[in-house]
Amino acid sequence: MELPGAAEAREQAASAVRQLDDYVLPRLRNVDAPVLVVVGGSTGAGKSTLVNSLVGDEVSRPGVLRPTTRSPVLVHHPDSARWFSDDRVLPDLARVRGGASEAPDHVELVARESIPPTLAVLDAPDIDSVVDANRAVASQLLDAADLWLFVTTAARYADAVPWAFLRRAVARGVGIGLVLNRVPPGATGEIGPHLGEMLRTEGLGEAPVFTVEEQPLTDGRLPAPAVQPLRAWLGSLAADHDARAELVRRTLVGTINELATRSDRVAGAVTYQGEMVEWMAGRAADAFDRATWNVAVDVRDGTVMRGEVLARWQDLVGTGDFFRQLQSTIGRLRDRLTAVVTGRTPNAERFQGAVTSGVEQLVLEHGAAAVDETVGQWRAQPAGGALLAAEAESGRDLTRPSSDLPARTERMVRDWQAGLMDLLRRESKGKQFTARFFSYGVNAAALVLMVAVFSQTGGLTGAEVAIAGGTSAVGQRLLEALLGDQAVRQLTADARVDLEQRVAVLMATERAPFDAALAARRADGDTPDLAAIARRLRDEVTR
Repeated sequence: MELPGAAEAREQAASAVRQLDDYVLPRLRNVDAPVLVVVGGSTGAGKSTLVNSLVGDEVSRPGVLRPTTRSPVLVHHPDSARWFSDDRVLPDLARVRGGASEAPDHVELVARESIPPTLAVLDAPDIDSVVDANRAVASQLLDAADLWLFVTTAARYADAVPWAFLRRAVARGVGIGLVLNRVPPGATGEIGPHLGEMLRTEGLGEAPVFTVEEQPLTDGRLPAPAVQPLRAWLGSLAADHDARAELVRRTLVGTINELATRSDRVAGAVTYQGEMVEWMAGRAADAFDRATWNVAVDVRDGTVMRGEVLARWQDLVGTGDFFRQLQSTIGRLRDRLTAVVTGRTPNAERFQGAVTSGVEQLVLEHGAAAVDETVGQWRAQPAGGALLAAEAESGRDLTRPSSDLPARTERMVRDWQAGLMDLLRRESKGKQFTARFFSYGVNAAALVLMVAVFSQTGGLTGAEVAIAGGTSAVGQRLLEALLGDQAVRQLTADARVDLEQRVAVLMATERAPFDAALAARRADGDTPDLAAIARRLRDEVTR
């Protein structure tokens, strides 16, 4: 995710995987394979000329155009072809022979008898190339080396880029040889001490330095005496099995230690991301839980019974005539109420529709508020804003409620209304007056129970809210006469809880796209413990 340090962590992870594929695993499987000497350096340092001079033939194309080395060139002894023809090392670079490739993701293989069978020399692209792909491949090749042969010039030996790579070499523990090329005649005495001091400062005081003065080329190559010290050093390494084994061992140990360090850094980033994912999930959960609670509060305080719902209830009962009947017996009240709410009038349907619209309005209002709150919290973090943008690009707009929320809400309220009848049937089952109760109409009782849910606060207290003009009290008195006072109170509480639970499910469904967006960023049970792996790596290499 787009968190502080994420870009560096991605690069650390990618480079660690490349180094495992390009160097560590191949070298561990074949510790006796030829030592890979990677020649690297800045643009115009003369790397290709130096390689050609060491080999004694033009195997890499030097020139005045920059960048010159467009693809890597690996020179090996003919007997060593099997080590490099397959993907044992640098598996993501295609192999070509018989001519230079223009693509940086290819490596040209060249066989020459002048290269010892125990060594291979690879001419890498410029580490400061103007071509991004060249720089990336140069870095990858240097990470795959057993030995770096670093080439710089008298004019550029103090540049920042080469020293950044040299520091990486120190961290990795790779063998290093440094070639100071194109030194003006007579300038060695002045440049040498300064370069030596810089090497000691960076922990490279033991690295051998080979100085090559500026001089005319013969057939595009340096005279043999100019490169003889370097050739002799490489030759002694090629001939000494113990020296090569120690070089490989030291480079492997340093590289694995560096992998452990990279693993620690990536582990820290993974932990940070996990914390951010949980924080974002918590903000979404809080927002939608708050929306569920706010709907419940509005249901309990009588908000639903205002406006259209109250008007339809008054139409249903017939406010004027109804109050004139308040002194009548329960039987007469029952007959009056039954006559107007058992389905023989469209007012009942209008009231149910008004209740549906009232609850739907509450849910939509608080659901939209939850979406806005979640989006606002997420956008306050770069990772959240980037995640919302990524979801939008994938066709999932999380910044507004789901398009089907109104339809799902309406269906939820209708199901709840149907559930009220089931509650009433269960409550009346087995009572002596069951048949009489059903003759009055379960639908009528359900409508009265609906009003009780929306106009009675406190659930079990029985305190009435005067919002419904007193008519709910009459309906409740009828229900109490039929079912009993305690039963009506319990029915009201159960109906309210049922509605709140249905709203909670609806809000959870509305929150689900936010949770799904985070799921891909959340580590699963198969994710390795990188910090533990780093500790194990260090333990292994210190044995």
